[in-house]
Amino acid sequence: MKTENKKKPGALTLTLPATSANLGPAFDAAALAFDLNFKITAKPAKKYLIRASGRDTAICSQLENNLILKTYEDILQSHDKAVLPLSIRIQNKMPLGKGCGSSAAARLAGIAFAVHFGRLGWRDAEIVAEASRLEHHPDNAAACWLGGIAVARMTASEVQAVKITPKGKWPLLLAIPEEKLSTEEARRVLPATYSRADAVANIQNSMLLLAAFTQGRRDLLRNALEDRIHQPYRAPLCPLLPALQSLAGERGILGVALSGAGPSVLLFLDPKVPVAGTRRRVAEFLKGRSLSAELLSTAIAMQGTVRKSA
Repeated sequence: MKTENKKKPGALTLTLPATSANLGPAFDAAALAFDLNFKITAKPAKKYLIRASGRDTAICSQLENNLILKTYEDILQSHDKAVLPLSIRIQNKMPLGKGCGSSAAARLAGIAFAVHFGRLGWRDAEIVAEASRLEHHPDNAAACWLGGIAVARMTASEVQAVKITPKGKWPLLLAIPEEKLSTEEARRVLPATYSRADAVANIQNSMLLLAAFTQGRRDLLRNALEDRIHQPYRAPLCPLLPALQSLAGERGILGVALSGAGPSVLLFLDPKVPVAGTRRRVAEFLKGRSLSAELLSTAIAMQGTVRKSA
């Protein structure tokens, strides 16, 4: 006769990549993962404890209003599962509150811990779908969990997400301003309706962008990243965007887009041009216009979230 295993689950380590959503015209429909990771290990404990290192340690180590813990507890409680306190260790390289998918990563981590410690048995598709519902859009969640470039759609009844592996190498430069911008504030500046011309332009550019990635057509990127849905309205909140967009097409820079809802800006670089030189030219350009930003060299992460159980 089999007996139920009452032993608590062992530790779970997650390595989640940062993400950049929207990608110009693909508003709420596509995102890419890039190589700035959020690594978090959790194990059962007598009480909650968080130890953090890396970027934004003060935010990462907070127990109050912690999105990871709130998501973890809400999922378990909604499925009538016991909530085990967790001891958590975080190593963070992901910019928080800067348009790099930190809230989607936090929700995915909370869901994954609930699935693991609550023995919910969810599949990957269910985890992505739950994170998408909590985020109210699926792009960042899909890219973070799947890696590469994710194309996703969400309806009232389902979430569908597909991973695309871009052809060739795609080096990136992330320009991060000091100030933060909440997604809610960035959403408030968007109009309620759009013209047919704007909608058609974005559909065309989104399709062209997909072709650029899948066929390695870097020559298409500058025009394919043009957007009429969100970037023109968010530009006043994100002064780095219009400044850096003027560099698109110059040596070493293939195209420029707002990272998520901003305020960070993502630059797609020419792999044939040394990254160090391009980064230096961008830094000099910003300095000449009295703009400041942290410039991080990265690349599209082909692997999504990695899970490792102890």
